[in-house]
Amino acid sequence: MEEVLCNVELVKENNDFVIKIQSDLGGVREYRSTSFEEVLEQLVQDLQEEFETL
Repeated sequence: MEEVLCNVELVKENNDFVIKIQSDLGGVREYRSTSFEEVLEQLVQDLQEEFETL
């Protein structure tokens, strides 16, 4: 059975990469950076911390 853990939206606004994420555990949050790698690192770190307890 498949279960949705979070919804992720990735957009580029002007020179910024923006990731918007929504999950039951962490609610809604947004990460923003001019560096694609940096914004992905922020996302991965936060999701690892959030889902380690599952």
